[in-house]
Amino acid sequence: MSRHVAIVTDSTAYLPQEAMERHRIVAVPLTVVLGDRALEEGTEISARSLAQALQKRRPVTTSRPSPGMFAAAYRAAAEAGATGIVSLHLSAEISGTYDAAVLAAQDAPVPVRVVDSGMVAMALGFCALSAAETAESGGTLDEAVAAAEKRAESTAAYFYVDTLDYLRRGGRIGAAQALLGSALAVKPLLQLDEGRIELREKVRTASRAIARLEEIVVERAGRSPVDIAVQHLAASDRATALAERLRERVPGLAELYVSEVGAVIGAHTGPGLLGAVVSPR
Repeated sequence: MSRHVAIVTDSTAYLPQEAMERHRIVAVPLTVVLGDRALEEGTEISARSLAQALQKRRPVTTSRPSPGMFAAAYRAAAEAGATGIVSLHLSAEISGTYDAAVLAAQDAPVPVRVVDSGMVAMALGFCALSAAETAESGGTLDEAVAAAEKRAESTAAYFYVDTLDYLRRGGRIGAAQALLGSALAVKPLLQLDEGRIELREKVRTASRAIARLEEIVVERAGRSPVDIAVQHLAASDRATALAERLRERVPGLAELYVSEVGAVIGAHTGPGLLGAVVSPR
């Protein structure tokens, strides 16, 4: 029997494929523009290819999905038996993806609730999982939305980047903050705050910044049941080591995901990204 509430998200949720298939979550892809080529995230460009392009200083930009792509996803969900759809997306402060989904929802064949999660990467992914689990247990459209919003309110995302230059170029962080980091030769720790990327702390070396990132995650996790995602771009050794330490230090750890982010987020952070999402259950 078809689940009556379908879950749609976008490719920046970076959910493991197995989880998407198990919970029947659909991800609409954003686009990476590499030179004169427009490539769909997740199918036409890999994180590794993106990292190589950035290291060669090739021009890279990103763009939201078209409303038509969302409309197609909504039609497919309705044809599969859905009577309502929760459409969960990365922060509207970062991308126009939410706006495109809102436009498409106006003409959808079934009710669509479009949610600005205020999150990105697995911080968005955990919200989609909560909505899907609620729907699977027989929850209504409103209950699935509420589950996603509750998860978003309690979830925190922190990340380290080797340089703020990529975020500055993409307009995702203020030029003054980027200049400050460069001028002082500091290593930045950032966080999502009300949907925006904000500078949290400045640390003198990469090793100290990563150690501080670990401390922040442990403090935020506390002792209650919590899911954690460690994500990176071209920094798998760093990510694996951080995940192993968190496994030892977080007593309430439920699920721990370790993965590489996709090309869209990677285009704005650059190689060397190391992030951690803390999401209480």
